[in-house]
Amino acid sequence: MKLASFIANNKSTYGVLAGDELLEPGDDLRARYPDLRAAIAANVLGELDSAEVAATYAVDTVQFLPLIPNPDKILCVGVNYRPHIKEMGRDIPDHPVVFVRFPGSQTGHEQPVLRPQVSEMFDFEGELAIVIGRSARHVARVDALDYIAGYCCFMDGSVRDWQKHTMQFTPGKNFDRSGSMGPWLVTRDEVPDPSMLTLTTRVNGEVMQQGQLSELVFDIPGLIEYCSTFTELLPGDVIATGTPGGVGAARTPPRWLQAGDSVEVDIPGVGLLANPVADE
Repeated sequence: MKLASFIANNKSTYGVLAGDELLEPGDDLRARYPDLRAAIAANVLGELDSAEVAATYAVDTVQFLPLIPNPDKILCVGVNYRPHIKEMGRDIPDHPVVFVRFPGSQTGHEQPVLRPQVSEMFDFEGELAIVIGRSARHVARVDALDYIAGYCCFMDGSVRDWQKHTMQFTPGKNFDRSGSMGPWLVTRDEVPDPSMLTLTTRVNGEVMQQGQLSELVFDIPGLIEYCSTFTELLPGDVIATGTPGGVGAARTPPRWLQAGDSVEVDIPGVGLLANPVADE
């Protein structure tokens, strides 16, 4: 099952993808669970597939929101693909390199990602993100996949000069609408083994990044185990798992995103997240 958050008829809502349409659940269900995060927390995703439909919208008529518009937290993992570690001249880390993104730094599928006016070093990073399905604390890796609601595509737009101001990545990762996530949540049952997924990032149709989730230094069960040790993961929380090699900063000359570019993060079996680039 695939679920998306979107705006239709000037209303923020969510629904189930059925072909080229989004099916909004009935008023009663949405009154109890007003957004996708609430539906995940209540463990009612299975009911949405057969729920009463309040309205049907063609996909090309809605405005996609970030998949989880209001997460408690977005945790991102840096330098986690071996080819990306090599191209950036880093050592393999002993522990996951975790930083945070604020909800306002994200936008939805087909919405512009913004190159900030203070920098020309706006880079692309295609990633797979996981969405937590139930509260998780001190989770053993053997049980970790059971805590996942589903998966989505993620574009961790990075402002490289601001990222390198200090050892902390936070400024370069949190400019307004510099990243995106979506277009929809693919529920866990449709991805039996996420390590078998492949990821491709394209800029203006040209392949820039290509990698397999099996190249992760810290795999998805390991990330859930680690993150749930230092914080309680809540339903709707997002963990972005890292980016493959091929980023713009590692190219000669560097390939920075410009207004008018388009970025696609393509993960077969999960989705294709597409965003135009605009200046702030």
